[in-house]
Amino acid sequence: MNIIDLHTHTQNSPDGSDTVEAMVEKAKTLGLSAYAITDHCEVNRFYPLEYYGDIQPKEYDTYDFEKDFYISMEENTAIKERLGNSLKFLCGIELGQAPYDYSIAEKVVSDKRLDFVIGSIHQIVGEDDFAFISYENADAIPQLLEKYYTEVLELCRWNKFDVLGHLTYPLRYIVGNSGIPVDMKPYEELIAESFKTLISNGKGIEINTSGLRQKYGKTFPDLSYLKLYKDLGGEILTVGSDAHCVTDLGKGVKEGSELALAAGFKRICYFEGRKPVFVNI
Repeated sequence: MNIIDLHTHTQNSPDGSDTVEAMVEKAKTLGLSAYAITDHCEVNRFYPLEYYGDIQPKEYDTYDFEKDFYISMEENTAIKERLGNSLKFLCGIELGQAPYDYSIAEKVVSDKRLDFVIGSIHQIVGEDDFAFISYENADAIPQLLEKYYTEVLELCRWNKFDVLGHLTYPLRYIVGNSGIPVDMKPYEELIAESFKTLISNGKGIEINTSGLRQKYGKTFPDLSYLKLYKDLGGEILTVGSDAHCVTDLGKGVKEGSELALAAGFKRICYFEGRKPVFVNI
């Protein structure tokens, strides 16, 4: 089985803990067929806090992702050159909240050093990251999710990333951490339209396995959405652990590939120079 991990974070992400070197060494030990570092680059916090004027930071108050982005590109490119053929190492980025400012997003994705771009939405306009929202008012959840999946569709229409990251991300906190059940039927049309848009534009989705080691207990998205994506004609599929430390690197990626098989996929892919390379599972 070809085991890949295309969604990981180092200390060049504000919530990552280990060095690029340490993560690469662990990837080599695991014998991964392909490995990508995709540190965070949040479009809505790209510049230092002072740039945004007199605003009150929300709970997630990290800014100046521009600096982190260029550090990540430099370190990833340097280690890629040193590794040579000893590891299929990919220089990636997780681009968050592109709809906040497409000019910044396009500046980031135009960097020629990038092999791979994950497009993600961690928070919707006017709200904090889903990780920091209080869900005590359960009646507000449907509106939050409606806005989220509307912004996901907008992101898919933008079409300048490679795969859509963790489609069902809000469920990590609403269902997993807060124990609040969610009826997903109201958002199925938006999700299907997002998939159709990705497919028609030659883009893909990821199986994010982080939920398997969290309270949620499922991948993002789960098998039902992988089957929907396949039924609609989707082919581009990556697998990533969303590890933020050496200990979690590679966790669940074998199970993610097995889930892809269960959904009817025979191949997954990695990216080189922003182009998908397909490998048999």
